[in-house]
Amino acid sequence: MKKRHAIVLCSGGIDSVTTAHYVKKKLRYKSMSILFFNYRQKSIGQEKMAAKKCARNLDAEFIEADLKWLGEISDSLINKKGRAKRLSRKDLKNTKKESEKWYVPCRNTVFLSYAIAFAESFFIKKRKICDIFVGFKNEGKEAYPDSTKKFVNEINRLKEISSIAKGRIKAPLINKDKEDIIRMGLKMGVNFKDTFSCYTGVSNGKRLIHCGYCLACMLRKEGFYWASQDDPAIYYNEKNSRNSSLLSEN
Repeated sequence: MKKRHAIVLCSGGIDSVTTAHYVKKKLRYKSMSILFFNYRQKSIGQEKMAAKKCARNLDAEFIEADLKWLGEISDSLINKKGRAKRLSRKDLKNTKKESEKWYVPCRNTVFLSYAIAFAESFFIKKRKICDIFVGFKNEGKEAYPDSTKKFVNEINRLKEISSIAKGRIKAPLINKDKEDIIRMGLKMGVNFKDTFSCYTGVSNGKRLIHCGYCLACMLRKEGFYWASQDDPAIYYNEKNSRNSSLLSEN
């Protein structure tokens, strides 16, 4: 992929970091940008740290986009004050109501609109075609409206009529479950200790500390459980724990 440039939307989490490694190591894009969004999320510091590590590990350009206005209009617990529910494994049987608390209005639509504009600018200035990659995965019936196959197809149609630059928006993991992505990442040498999944953003200097009980943390733990792998994340109040002790609850 010498003549094409890859733009990978990366939050520093398992899915987007694995996507970045896949683009670099399997699709063999020589030129790549890691695009990170600041939308006033509580975990901005930890997410940015993880996304920067990903960029360094893959010798990619790191770009931070300022979308603070999105956080200002959002009522999501990702942006607003409020306690995350302490979930147990049994709560993961139906996460629809809990997921709704964390939904940011049209977040992926906004992110991809920005990425399309960036790709077009890159094409105009450097005459390189950009493909845009997202880490959407299989969410089943509980998927957000802007993370589905239909959404990816439609946003590509919009790109075709709204942009002069060629290139596609691609979601290579969209048919995979979390445990599949973890296994895939490990095969490519992804160090999941350097990823960050937590919604609440536990503050502890420069360490990536997860709260251990929010929806994102529990889904991460569940993924490692079903992948039969140890989770290297550090969880708050779970001293020296490599595995998800909460998985044994109930």
